[in-house]
Amino acid sequence: MKHYSVMKKEVIANLNLKENGIYVDATLGYAGHSSLILKNLKEGYLFAFDQDENAIFYSQKELLSISSNFKIFHTNFVNMKEYLEKEGIQKVDGILFDLGVSSPQIDDGNRGFSFMQDGPLDMRMDRMQKFSAKEVVNTYSGEDLLSMFYTYGEEPRSKAIVAAILKYRKEKEIITTGELVHIIETAVGAKYFYEKHPERQIFQAVRIEVNHELNVLEDVLPNAISLLKKGGRLCVITFHSLEDRIVKRIFKKYSEVDEMVKGLPDIPEEYKPHIQIINKKPVIASDEEIKENSRSKSAKLRVIEKVI
Repeated sequence: MKHYSVMKKEVIANLNLKENGIYVDATLGYAGHSSLILKNLKEGYLFAFDQDENAIFYSQKELLSISSNFKIFHTNFVNMKEYLEKEGIQKVDGILFDLGVSSPQIDDGNRGFSFMQDGPLDMRMDRMQKFSAKEVVNTYSGEDLLSMFYTYGEEPRSKAIVAAILKYRKEKEIITTGELVHIIETAVGAKYFYEKHPERQIFQAVRIEVNHELNVLEDVLPNAISLLKKGGRLCVITFHSLEDRIVKRIFKKYSEVDEMVKGLPDIPEEYKPHIQIINKKPVIASDEEIKENSRSKSAKLRVIEKVI
């Protein structure tokens, strides 16, 4: 199974791995980062989370070839704190989030993530979930589709695309990714379609909606920060501006003195910053890596360290 995990060297360097530390890979995928983390642990332990049973099946075998000091949970990372508490884990030394879709998910047309291959309108990270892209595209009102395409896709021609979807829906249900791509092209015209590729933005918007990606990210980051030991590191790799804005905003909030007490000569402990930002500007992939894997180009790595 070919999957390229981005910025592997940068992630390992920024996690500050300890041989006996406890680490969390919140987005296991095909074990690219997890394999490297596990190789650096002796008495340490790795907990990993993923919604995709295919990824878990592959990664279980991959990680067992390195060590047995790990446990994988088949659940959304938003449940991280709850699952770790059941294992008796209150604090960890490092957490990694590598957001977005893995290469095998994109490359498998049957998963419905790709606008370049015809397949079912699916886009579920967790295939146990019933709600899919088909329900979004066929049952959402025009108003809801418009809001979603503008907000999650930031697509300027969203109105025309929504109108085309509603018109098509009157005749028949939209079942495949190919149909949706054709509807988008018809709506915006060939020139705009081939120059601006609005299908990228629309597919991104639908995928985010199906998997509640931004909501779970908002929910999990404060929990992840609270799970870190003093000196523990949190690394987050994002692939588009919507995710990156959320990460940047939450990191800013937890790295600053509370507004209520700013300026006081003696700031109470509970109002002091919980974290420090390690890299003011996000780490990006090297030119060499981008040449090897073009999907690395949009990746941004932000890192914080727990100080309280």
